[in-house]
Order: sequence, then structure tokens, then C-alpha cells
Amino acid sequence: MSGVVSERCDVLVIGAGPAGMAAAVAAAPSGASIVVIDDNPAPGGQIWRDGPGARLPPAARRWRDALERHANIRVRSGTRVVAAPAPGELLLEDAEGATRMRWGKLILCTGARELLLPFPGWTLPGVTGAGGLQALIKAGLPVAGERIVIAGSGPLLLATAATARAAGAKVLRIAEQASFASVARFGASLARWPGKAAQAVTLADPQYRTSSRIVSAQGTTQVESARLLQGNGTEAEIACDRIACGFGLVPNTQLGRMLGCTLAPAGGLSVDALQATSIAGVYAAGECTGFGGSERALAQGAIAGHAAVGDERAAKAHEGERDRWDAFAAQLHRGFALAADIRTMPKADTLVCRCEDVPLSSLQGCSGWTDAKLHRRCGMGACQGRVCGDAAQFLFGWTPPAPRPPLSPVRIATLAGLGEAATDADARQ
Repeated sequence: MSGVVSERCDVLVIGAGPAGMAAAVAAAPSGASIVVIDDNPAPGGQIWRDGPGARLPPAARRWRDALERHANIRVRSGTRVVAAPAPGELLLEDAEGATRMRWGKLILCTGARELLLPFPGWTLPGVTGAGGLQALIKAGLPVAGERIVIAGSGPLLLATAATARAAGAKVLRIAEQASFASVARFGASLARWPGKAAQAVTLADPQYRTSSRIVSAQGTTQVESARLLQGNGTEAEIACDRIACGFGLVPNTQLGRMLGCTLAPAGGLSVDALQATSIAGVYAAGECTGFGGSERALAQGAIAGHAAVGDERAAKAHEGERDRWDAFAAQLHRGFALAADIRTMPKADTLVCRCEDVPLSSLQGCSGWTDAKLHRRCGMGACQGRVCGDAAQFLFGWTPPAPRPPLSPVRIATLAGLGEAATDADARQ
């Protein structure tokens, strides 16, 4: 035996971001035993990430306090899902070992990740995702005095700029690929969401430029400058120490897909009015169903939590709030939709899979993801296609295959537990 611990709970929540916290708190008054797992050191998710360089907003502290007030909620931080070895069971891993967790109801709040797209020089040291830079600064990365260029699309660019400035960095340019007209329409629509309008005012930055995108990163051993295509059709080269790029978000659906949950046309997990997925007993909330901000995630999480413990009346009470933020999400998607020329950023020799050094030219003749993986080793590296898979889907329209366990690198002892779980599941049948 490998020493895998067996546990059971009534409601298992995967992810401790806004959606996961709201789901757990909503389900708690039922008296159900609730376990919340998250791979971060503390609850909050990406948006409320804690660390030496972070200043948590009051809302984050309120939700943390709410989790702690309920004795029937147990938060397991630093814990990852490895596999789903049997119906109603997940194999988990943390620093101490592995756990086979059986659940009555499962709520997926697995969030989203940045869409990172390749361009010449994007593999140079000093190039990160926009959200990645924000997370690094919150974790304590010193950027005081550094010259930073931020490029891509969406409000995250402004939020990253604000975080960098607060840490003492010099933000030289924020290049937004959406047009001025599109951004202006989005800004005018914020009258429906006054809180978002006020937030937009606080994030306003004099270095913000629309109809502008990254062309290339220049440097020898690290970033030395960024070349940008400006709205007037000219290119500008800006000397800098760091470049942060993000082109939106991609829902984290790997666990849901492995469980057999259906995807919505937009790419997130498909859910009904009670946030139930296509698999009985499995719910989903937050940005794994499509991104739209923390308010939408909180409303969806509350609905999922109430529904999971059978309180449909309480769940329906949050539908109006969810609908309000669904409308905001729709405006956000329209306002910052990626322009067609974003697909022209990589050149023939630009690496698409940086783990295995696979350039764009090697992929253009492939028939799909499986072909690229078998014959070009695209997606065979350390990230297992998490970065290049999203890029290839955007560039070529390839749909990655359903994920297989383990979902992330794990210890050998944990893999042994996966075998035990299968054996025990067979014995129960």
C-alpha cells in the first residue's frame, strides 16, 4: 500500500476563488460536510491572490472570514486534483501525500487561465503573461524602477499596469488591440454597472493606446525593447526591461472534460439554470463556464452551492444577479474580441510550442492537434499543451483531445494510489 488516505464529504468544491468561496458558504447552512480544495496557499483564486506584494480588497477578506465562520467547511489549500479514478471519487495530492476523496455533490470552480499567443521574441527572458506578471508582483517579485510594456487585450492590462505602478515600476505603454470605437462603446455601456464604471476611472492610464499590438520583443539574452504596431499603421520601438502580454482568458475545463461534462459553444463548461453540468451531481460556477468577472462568479457560485444541497428556492434568488453580470460578460466579450490580424503575429520561425521548440512552419501542414503531437512533438513538453494547445486552437482551430490522468505532474506514490483506487473501485462493483 502507498499510504493513500480515504475520505468522504457531502459537497466537494474544486477551487477557492470567488465562485468556490460563494458556493461553499451558500451550501454551509444545510449542515452538509463541505471540503474546498485549491492549489494556492490561501483562498482567493487568481483575482484575490495573496502574497508579500498583495493588498487584498475588503471583499476578499469578507469571503475568507465567511469560510472560517462555518465549522462544516474545511479548506484544503495547496491541494491539486490528479485524477477521477471512479464515479464519485477524485484522487488529490498535497505536500503530505495523496487522498482518495469520495463526494456526494461536486462543484467545479476551476477558473480560467491567460491566453498566451506567440510572436517573435516571446520566449525571451522578461516576457510574461499580463496576469502572470501581476501574480509575480503579488508574490514579491521586485519591479521597482523597471520599464514595462503591457500589450494584448482586455481590462486585465489596466489592472496589471496599476499593480506594476504600485510596486514602483515605470509603465511605458499599454497596447490594447481593440479599436478606440470598440473600447469607447464598452466604456459607455458601463453606465449599467456603476461599480465597474468607477473601477474603470481609477484604472485609467495616460499610456493606454487602442488599435495597438505587439509585433516583436527584441533582445539577446533578455528583453531589451518592444516593437509595437500603432493605430496609425506605423511601428514604434520602445526600450524596456519587461513585456507582459495577455489576450484574454481561457476557461479551465480539463477536469470537467475528463469527467465527461459537455462544453458550451463558447468553450466553457455547459450549465443549466441551477449551474448543473451534463453529469448528474456535478455543478460548475465561475470562469470555467466563461469569464465575466468576480461578481458573476460570486452569483454563479451561490446558485451552485444552494442547488447542490437541494435548496432551489435560495438558488433562484440569485438568478437576477447572475443575469445582470452575464450581460456585463457579453459586453466585455464584444468590446475586446480579438481582431483577425492577431493571427498574423507569429512568423514562420516563431516558436509555438516553446517546450519542444516547434515553430509555426512545422505546424502549418498538420491536420490537427493529434497529428501535430505525434509528428512534431507539439504539446509533449513540461506544460503538456496548456500554452501551445490554446495558441494552436486560436491559430488553427484545432480542438485538443479530452485530457487524461494525471492532470498535473505528481509523485510516484500518488500514481500508485491511482492504481489502488481502480482496484478498490472494481472490488466495490
